[in-house]
Amino acid sequence: MRVRDWQDILSDVVEDGRDPGAWRAVAGTRRGGLGEDLFLSHRDVGVYQLKTYAKNPYEVRGVGTRVARRIDDDLEPLFPNRETDTDAGRFGVQRPPEDEDEATSMARRLEETMKVHAEVPTTPDDFFTDVMEALDSPAFGPMDYEFDARPDRLDDLTDEFTDANELLSAELDDLIETDEVDRGFY
Repeated sequence: MRVRDWQDILSDVVEDGRDPGAWRAVAGTRRGGLGEDLFLSHRDVGVYQLKTYAKNPYEVRGVGTRVARRIDDDLEPLFPNRETDTDAGRFGVQRPPEDEDEATSMARRLEETMKVHAEVPTTPDDFFTDVMEALDSPAFGPMDYEFDARPDRLDDLTDEFTDANELLSAELDDLIETDEVDRGFY
């Protein structure tokens, strides 16, 4: 298991290119420490676990690793599903446009998407999906997230990947100690 910077994991997700709408996530506060836990999954890619914390109001630091190469029957129910978890939140991973022409094209697609949804009855989920596609999002989907707590699914996933969780927690604690974040902002 290779521990990497959390940004490198997200870069892999962005560059993967497989069905961006098939990603799913579970996130919440970190158990027994500063920061947050996040699990990202895709049926064709597997499962990533990330641990992050805010070094300061402008910088997030963290670590992550791939914890599974595929999603088996035991893992499947631990992630939200668009069809059955209609109350799940949504997440999207974005990348900036490469140049002015791409930004203009993206803005045009987004404007058309907004017009269509303003004229036709639609669901919030359909609207979100169409906006993510107009922005050419590399990954988006349903997310079970609690800002001040931990979803039950997050505890179940953490328990499923105990070894990875312990390793990532140790690495994150080292970052926190090195950055002296546990002492507050100066």
